[in-house]
Amino acid sequence: MKAQDSATASSPIAVVESPATSHTASAASRAGASAADAHEPTDAAAPPAHEPTTDAVSPATGPASGRSGTVLAGLGVVAFSLTFPATAWGLESFGPWSLVALRSVLAALVAGGVLLAARVPLPARRHWAGLAVVGGGVVVGFPLLTTLALRTSTTSHAAVVVGLLPLTTAVLGSLRTGERPSRLFWGAALAGAAVVIAFTVRESGGALSAGDLYLFGALLVCAAGYTEGGRLARVMPGWQVIGWALVLCLPLAVAGSLVALPLEPVRLTAHGVVGLVWVAAGSTFLGLYVWYRGMAAIGVARASQLQLAQPLLTLVWSFLLLGEEISAAAPVAAVAVLVCIAATQRAGRRAARTSRAVRPPDRRP
Repeated sequence: MKAQDSATASSPIAVVESPATSHTASAASRAGASAADAHEPTDAAAPPAHEPTTDAVSPATGPASGRSGTVLAGLGVVAFSLTFPATAWGLESFGPWSLVALRSVLAALVAGGVLLAARVPLPARRHWAGLAVVGGGVVVGFPLLTTLALRTSTTSHAAVVVGLLPLTTAVLGSLRTGERPSRLFWGAALAGAAVVIAFTVRESGGALSAGDLYLFGALLVCAAGYTEGGRLARVMPGWQVIGWALVLCLPLAVAGSLVALPLEPVRLTAHGVVGLVWVAAGSTFLGLYVWYRGMAAIGVARASQLQLAQPLLTLVWSFLLLGEEISAAAPVAAVAVLVCIAATQRAGRRAARTSRAVRPPDRRP
């Protein structure tokens, strides 16, 4: 029975009142007041019982979702931080073109098997263009360009250069998704980028190397793939985003393998096989799965700044796994950009709280 019907049954006088008085009685009835009290001014001002308070938290944007999104994106960063050392291991056994093609083939087979086992339907036609951007950026472009760069650059140097990726992703994300981070956020992001540029110039003696050009190209294509993947992860699960992007690139990856393997020598070693398996299953599939889920929860710009920690983590892995000598400037630069994470995340949390506080209550009947 509707609230107005209840009020009418309890007090026949309500049917002859003016529309404004009838509305007051209906509101009072929804708040749990009797029809006899509906004419009291204090009760008439009471909000409907179903109306949420201003501190109600949406499941998609509340603190719990923000924390879980940050954790997921952070796990993705940990997986990505192992990519360069694993790639260096992979290059012990495979040529750069073969390694990139094989990692894409293996990752696509894993993703395709999972999609098939879960009986996931094909994405809507409108999503395939975005999946192509994801595939071109994070499945093909970034792995290929960074692998070519690692032929002449150390993993520690490449890791800090790629520290520009968070700023690049934040800019593209703001343009593509309409996110509007605060001035504090942009200030911290620019500070981290400035540290990375200063380190790159110092390490290269004031001139860019061919490896740096590859790395800067990798930044652009990867940021585009991250941005589009983060947008798609809002309408489909993150593992399906990277899964379908990998499947979409499978024909190209197979063709690349057939061409590259006969031309590049293969010398199988334990390091080479482990490196290939990790960049295929760990970095490309599992890492991007949790990364896109995190981006969908906390936003592209805020999640991207967590990658400021990636250079520091990669420096640690390069020292432990590869025995690389790290220049004194590298850890200083990595720590400096790490400090910027705190500022960007704080700005993101403050913006989220402000957004929830000013969100108008839902007054739908």
